[in-house]
Amino acid sequence: MHPLFDIPPDACDSHLHIFDPRFAEQPGNGAPFEGGTVSEYRAVAHRMGTRRAVIVQAKRYGTDNACLLDAVAQFAGQARGIAVVPPDVDGATLRALDDGGVRGLRFSVWNPADTVMTVDMIETLARRIADLGWHAQLHMSGDQIAAHAALLSRLPCPIVFDHMARLPPGLGVRHPAWGIVRGLIDRGNCWVKLSGAYLNTLQGGPDYPDATAVAQAFVRAAPQRLVWGSDWPHVTERAHTPPDTVQLLALLARWAPEETVRQRILVDSPRELYGFDGAAPQAAAALRS
Repeated sequence: MHPLFDIPPDACDSHLHIFDPRFAEQPGNGAPFEGGTVSEYRAVAHRMGTRRAVIVQAKRYGTDNACLLDAVAQFAGQARGIAVVPPDVDGATLRALDDGGVRGLRFSVWNPADTVMTVDMIETLARRIADLGWHAQLHMSGDQIAAHAALLSRLPCPIVFDHMARLPPGLGVRHPAWGIVRGLIDRGNCWVKLSGAYLNTLQGGPDYPDATAVAQAFVRAAPQRLVWGSDWPHVTERAHTPPDTVQLLALLARWAPEETVRQRILVDSPRELYGFDGAAPQAAAALRS
């Protein structure tokens, strides 16, 4: 199975996780995760037709980014990483991560009972990474976005919201977080990942009508500030049948019907945001403007 539209050259999957048994997972997660190596992902990427990848540190590895750096290196310049670090990380470690292809830090605070990073770490670490031209990648609920609007507005680095900003299904763009995210986009320092349709639905797949409505709203509002991600290997869906990754990419034909917009989402914006092809990451450009 292939996506229902032509995939442009250098298309990027801007959100996935890698699990490799060569690297020890943090205790307390049960059996090591299986089925998430670089070679296994490459088979999926071949089916999708994507070439580039943005690998996001998996929670199971905590703040040990060894697996992440190894995975980025395996892509030989065609991948970037989003790391997780402790609040007291030293400058040498940040520079080493930057040399290894890392372009941002992830703060996955959606579930306070299952998080490595916390909201109170965001601003301090954002100030640490601003000079590197990195961004803060935030996995927050719509309610959390609304509650911390003031914090988000004063961050000194660009912001990337995971999974369509997790606007609550049933409310979608009627939730207050929509206006907050739109305001940050309009300021020029915010991006949104069109990913995680199965995390943003009450109606379910394969079409995810409620998540599709939110994705389409983002495409209408700010097509120049969007990237697409598969969220492979769909860790949250392991308890039931995981979605077909190629079908998730095929949804982009409905979310962004125009070929020029899909080119922007899959190729041009990832190039700018993550610094592919020798371009300075958009985060650094934003700081200079």
